[in-house]
Amino acid sequence: MAADSSPRNTKRVTITDVARHAGVSTAAVSKVMRNAYGVSPAMQERVRAAMAELEYRPHAAARGMRGRTYTIGVLLDNVRNAFFADILDGIREELADSEYTVLIGAAGFGAEEQARTTRAMVDRQMDGLILIAPATPRSEVLSTAAETPTVVIGHHDASDAHDSVTDADDLGAGLVVDHLVGLGHRDIALVSAAGSRTGRWQRPPEIALADGYLKAMERHGLAGRARVHHAAYSDDGGHAAGLTLLTGDERPTAILTGADIAALGVYRAAADLGLSIPGDVSLVGYNNTAIASLAPVQLTSVDQAGHTMGAAAARMLIERVEGRRDRAMQTTMTPRLVVRRSTAAPRAR
Repeated sequence: MAADSSPRNTKRVTITDVARHAGVSTAAVSKVMRNAYGVSPAMQERVRAAMAELEYRPHAAARGMRGRTYTIGVLLDNVRNAFFADILDGIREELADSEYTVLIGAAGFGAEEQARTTRAMVDRQMDGLILIAPATPRSEVLSTAAETPTVVIGHHDASDAHDSVTDADDLGAGLVVDHLVGLGHRDIALVSAAGSRTGRWQRPPEIALADGYLKAMERHGLAGRARVHHAAYSDDGGHAAGLTLLTGDERPTAILTGADIAALGVYRAAADLGLSIPGDVSLVGYNNTAIASLAPVQLTSVDQAGHTMGAAAARMLIERVEGRRDRAMQTTMTPRLVVRRSTAAPRAR
């Protein structure tokens, strides 16, 4: 049988075609595409059915020239951090019934790399940005937010220029210290990213976490035993920190890390040294990612509701894109300690 050689209709379907097919105005189609307030479920169904039947795909460049591209950029430093997957799931699910597409910029830990990626997103006329704990200088983030709707996740520095979603990290650290002290630990170390109040961001999450840890240690009369070891929130960073802490003259009986992925690195370091968890050292992570509950790991961790953080960030960002400019919004998650088998009473030395 000969192949069909008749020419196909390559004319791109337009919003006008969709409106004509659905028997509605182009304005109605536009409202449905924007998931605008006040569109009835019947209208939504009617227009989306027409879009599906015609295989309508919005032209991003043309939409950009009209002032909207329906793209959202998400900046993160490390795709290997499972907590970011939780945040991204929340963003994706919140936007699932809208016309917005999420594009991810994995920029690495460097401030300049992140700034370059953010500028690239702005240059591509993305409608809004979600920046996850950006290392980019705050002044540049504020400048970006002045022209592109922006939500910052993680940093506790509020601003009228952007919305913020944070976790009560100081409270989370306190929950961990209280739990470990209750088990009998006194030598508790913190592995945290190297946050700095001089870097224009006064309250990044690692600073809030360290403050909460130090205050909790002081509250229990353990200020003199407090130790903060700086390391990147990565498996390698946690591994290096674990080797340093666990081979020192005064080995801690418990370690809190600011991210589950760093805790896994500490776990690996303990195994390399022939130490057991929690027999020789108790270990606590932060984020309560899926890997923390795996049977071989069973990591005690602080749940800061990453999925909910992502959903809240997406919701606030779309409100900004759709026109909210009168006020900035801040949402704070309440952390919850999930106790598993990686923590126990310290072994007598």
